[in-house]
Amino acid sequence: MNKVANRQVICEVLCEKAQMDQDIVVLCSDSRGSASLAPFAKAFPGQFVETGIAEQDLVGIAAGLARNGKKAFAASPACFLSTRSLEQAKVDVAYSNTNVKLIGISGGVSYGALGMSHHSAQDIAGMASIPNMRVYLPSDRHQTALLMEALLRDEKPAYIRVGRNAVEDVYEAGNVPFVMDKANVLARPEGKIDVLIVACGEMVRPSLEAAQFLKKEEIQAEVIDMYCVKPLDLRTLLGEAEAAGLVLTVEEHSPFGGLGSMVSQAVAENCPKLVINLSLPDTPVVSGTSGEVFAHYGLDAAGIAAAARNAFKR
Repeated sequence: MNKVANRQVICEVLCEKAQMDQDIVVLCSDSRGSASLAPFAKAFPGQFVETGIAEQDLVGIAAGLARNGKKAFAASPACFLSTRSLEQAKVDVAYSNTNVKLIGISGGVSYGALGMSHHSAQDIAGMASIPNMRVYLPSDRHQTALLMEALLRDEKPAYIRVGRNAVEDVYEAGNVPFVMDKANVLARPEGKIDVLIVACGEMVRPSLEAAQFLKKEEIQAEVIDMYCVKPLDLRTLLGEAEAAGLVLTVEEHSPFGGLGSMVSQAVAENCPKLVINLSLPDTPVVSGTSGEVFAHYGLDAAGIAAAARNAFKR
């Protein structure tokens, strides 16, 4: 079982690259511990900025540093980063097309029992609605590492959401297909595609498991790992959706403005067919661990398989 959280991988990549690049700067809002960035702060104190609990300042300072040639990575809990500093993300970062990477840690319902104040079920919708802002939800530690390396090579704004806890691997070490802004097709059946499951972030692994459940029932399911929520990989999505009987989207997000909304719009415009959106409900979610919340709302493997099965049998 994997015990390395995606947030730890982010720190590892930044520490490795900072040894050779003094322009890499990491900023935190009293969150170096929860972001797993304490090792970076210790190893590179001259490249680390602590703003305290002041997310607006966090993003504004990051933008200022970036305008002066730094590669700024601003990390804070996703629930606060995507709401308290939305204006700074829009104006200071995206409007100026500034090289700031916003890292939303403990995204979705990672904070579990802390409730709605600490859940980030609207961050994809908010960040994706900002021009020039890209949105990424890597599915495991291996993809997270490659995404971070790619983001270090470009100079455009981005929002990256990762969960708090370690998640089971989707890919094998050394065998991770990765092209920037290109989704990965997983579990492709040999023949027809009865159900196309489009998932992002922590929902990819249970979607793969659901596809295996469905295969035993002779329902052929294909999975797309849409880690690049914006820009959405339309070529892959539409190419696979065209051949599928129906589409099921799975996301750890509100039913509005996220992956499901984007996929529904794209499919409706280009190859109309049934699209089912599986997400968190439009209500404060129940308290519990991530696993308990997922199971409650049918966002675990069994729930995803049930949703696909019911849609297929309509």
